[in-house]
Amino acid sequence: MSTEAAALPSGALPHRRAVVFIILLGTISLFADMTYEGARSITGPYLGVLGVTATTIGIVSGVGELVGYAVRLGSGYLADTSGRYWAVTIFGYVLNLLAVPLLALAGNWQIAVVLIIAERMGRAIRSPPRDAMLSHAAGQTGLGWGFGLHQALDQTGAVVGPLIVSGVLFLGDDYRAAFAVLLAPALVSISLVLAARLLFPRPRDFELAPPALDATGLAPTFRVYLVAVAFIAAGYADFALIAYHFDKAAIMPATWIPIAYAIAMAADGAAGLMLGSLFDRIGLRAMILATLISAAAAPLVFLGGLGFAVLGMACWGIGTGAQDSIMRATVSQLAPQDRRATAFGIFNAVYGVAWFAGSVLLGVLYDLSIVGVVIASTGLQAAALPVLYGLVRRSAQ
Repeated sequence: MSTEAAALPSGALPHRRAVVFIILLGTISLFADMTYEGARSITGPYLGVLGVTATTIGIVSGVGELVGYAVRLGSGYLADTSGRYWAVTIFGYVLNLLAVPLLALAGNWQIAVVLIIAERMGRAIRSPPRDAMLSHAAGQTGLGWGFGLHQALDQTGAVVGPLIVSGVLFLGDDYRAAFAVLLAPALVSISLVLAARLLFPRPRDFELAPPALDATGLAPTFRVYLVAVAFIAAGYADFALIAYHFDKAAIMPATWIPIAYAIAMAADGAAGLMLGSLFDRIGLRAMILATLISAAAAPLVFLGGLGFAVLGMACWGIGTGAQDSIMRATVSQLAPQDRRATAFGIFNAVYGVAWFAGSVLLGVLYDLSIVGVVIASTGLQAAALPVLYGLVRRSAQ
């Protein structure tokens, strides 16, 4: 027996298998992100072509996020109580990924909206149980590093997807053709998640320690943490609104908008890995740093020209990278093993409600005053800083 295996509790899987599992989940997310982030890069302009206003785009984006994140609350609880983490995850991936190519067949904006919301719902259903399974493996590698590695792979697909879409548009095809092309990575991702189910039927076996006997609830610190999460989510402008602004204000040609999104996703992936590793060393101070950077995105993308818009998209991507790595790692740190999917569901529900309110607010403000959008976005994110600092001080005591 190897030294590594001998040091593990009975039934626990070794470190190298944990890394393989994280990479496999990351590869699944790579192709999934290639699909829905490729679609997301043109959703705003596509809805604009179908005849909707900025306010409608803001509401649609917010409703999609609200429904999606509310569903996560139920899917997390279902996964924890039933123990069927893989079944819930697989169903979510199928709904999430097949809704995207069906947008190619949408004949009006109402059908497109239904499919956009279905895509968000599928993503919502699979996220809490997948993140709970990921947290078990990340416990062996460092929570920040494990979630950061997953996020880096995830965002590789988020870079490639928009570039594929941009290429389709550059060759002269329309938005519907771009949505249809995304069927290929969708099928690859679904195939890989089925393979992962066969190779790793019990991800909880990665845990190095047994579940705590008193793991019946979530710590009060978790509720305080949700306040900071809500402020950040409410202040984060959805890319659909940003893309609408780029197109309406002629900041860049329509074929360049997916490239701008790819830049953001590249920054997201790099930031997720670096900030995740930083989180393992300095904790939530890394989230404070990321929030300061992301708060600069709104003035850059909404008030600047092309150069500032590109810089703003990089800041926007750094913020989303932190949300997908550090925010998730913190949930894993605060929640007991047997309640992690539920905790992820609550976390995402709060995030979604806040994002919905923020998306509606920013969409309405855009039709009234772009400066108002900037003030609201930066102000709400800045409000999270004292809450995060309070958590840092509490953890140091």
